[in-house]
Amino acid sequence: MQWNRSNAIGLSRVACLQCGGAGLRTIWKVKEAPCSCVLRAVFRACFNRYRECVALTRYSSSVSLEFTQGKDGGRTYGRKIEEYIADVCLVAKRTLSEEEYQMFRFHYLLGADWKMCGRRLNLDRGNVFHLAYRVEEKLGRAFSDLEPYALFPVADYFKGTIKRAPRTAITSIALEQGWKEGLPLSA
Repeated sequence: MQWNRSNAIGLSRVACLQCGGAGLRTIWKVKEAPCSCVLRAVFRACFNRYRECVALTRYSSSVSLEFTQGKDGGRTYGRKIEEYIADVCLVAKRTLSEEEYQMFRFHYLLGADWKMCGRRLNLDRGNVFHLAYRVEEKLGRAFSDLEPYALFPVADYFKGTIKRAPRTAITSIALEQGWKEGLPLSA
């Protein structure tokens, strides 16, 4: 995701001491990057949608038809709700360290409070919350920077179209020549 002031300011905290509510921080007086409060807001938006998807899978599981861009006009079928649940869990497992992933599992997936997480991970109250904020920040960055299909914004994940690589001129010419000569086409 390309971060600019217009999409970061809506996610930032007004009382944030790092960005002052602007959503972006200047790094090395050259580059602007999203503030920690924005990344945590990204995580919370994605995780709230994750919880909604988990609640929906108990009652129904539907297949969605998605149209692809390009000359082909193809279609694919998928289970977006289950795919989103799996993507959140896999991104968390790949992005976080072992201790951070344990915190994610205990606190966010299993719903343990800070006391139980502290006992399980041998941490005091302050370190439990610092670890939780670090998990939210790391996953917020991972959810927004994931390529080619980011998990944030959530609406784009569920209603976006599938992007295919554009055909090169050589491939298009070869396909046209094959079509004119009556040869079988292979895409």
